[in-house]
Amino acid sequence: METDGGAGNVVRNKKLILKDYIKGFPKESDLHLTTESIELKVPQGSNAVLVKVLYLSIDPYQYIRSTKIEKPGYFSSYSPGSVMASYGVGRVFESGHSDFQKGDLVWGTTGWEEYSLITEPETLFKIQHSDVPLSYYLGVLGMPGLTAYVGFYEFCAPKKGETVFISSAFGAIGQLVGQLAKLMGCYVVGSAGSQEKVDLLKNKLGFDEAFNYKEEKNLDDTLKRHFPEGIDICFDNVGGKMLDAVLLNMKLNGRIAHCGMISQYTLDEPEGIKNMMNIIYKRLRLEGFVVTDYYHLFPKFLDFMLPCIREGKIVYVEDVSEALESCPAALVGLFNSSNLGKKVVIVATE
Repeated sequence: METDGGAGNVVRNKKLILKDYIKGFPKESDLHLTTESIELKVPQGSNAVLVKVLYLSIDPYQYIRSTKIEKPGYFSSYSPGSVMASYGVGRVFESGHSDFQKGDLVWGTTGWEEYSLITEPETLFKIQHSDVPLSYYLGVLGMPGLTAYVGFYEFCAPKKGETVFISSAFGAIGQLVGQLAKLMGCYVVGSAGSQEKVDLLKNKLGFDEAFNYKEEKNLDDTLKRHFPEGIDICFDNVGGKMLDAVLLNMKLNGRIAHCGMISQYTLDEPEGIKNMMNIIYKRLRLEGFVVTDYYHLFPKFLDFMLPCIREGKIVYVEDVSEALESCPAALVGLFNSSNLGKKVVIVATE
């Protein structure tokens, strides 16, 4: 960070700007790195919080928000020319809010920039437990972790001995759902996009089986091979053809939780689902959810997850890059299966 001119409280702040709405698969050139001056103080009378960004999370929803969203929904589009945003971990540099003091570690939505002025500090969470890596608050102890916890326990209502299938199982959420299911005594199979990920699912994360969906000619046959008696629970992160095959292989009264459908994000026209009648025949429960509706469960979630991490019952795999400049490549990597685990970018050291 360089001081601008002679003013001691003004620095040059790197940030990543969305050039224009993204169409099709994201490219690194869709984003532009720029540098602007920022005064390191909170506007007088404001309750805003100025944060020095330490880590940034790279998630598929950033792609969704970078496209032109025609219909109103949960997500709104970033405006071309605006700074990108995601969950981040940072240290409070200056605060106009009584709940946050200089030096506090926090996580919440920040810009893809070195310093970020948070004008809605109620979206920030203060980090109380620093005996675990700070980057975990972007993954296993943050939004992905809470998503896995809520989706699996609240929606899937698992029972010991049930069969569980997880699509995109080596992603930020899937790797946790699989481990939660194993703690419940379930039989767990996951799909991933490379043999390396398949091996890690089985050998590091404890999945019973896993397969590379890119090498399978018929997903229905693949699921029948792994679940000869059917699937009790599916935690779906993919949608499309994978979901269509899942519907054919669910057991009576099976449950399917949906928190994302990454196979559909880059398509001009979403894929149709042909096997929907199975929802009726098999009395299936399909439910989509948005994790922000369940942030009130965060304290309960922390009480559960922190001991699991400290006792080694849950492990978490991160794919870490360094420097703000690496964010565009990290976003592209989510859509070509090149990331190995939860994608995190280190922006600065403490």
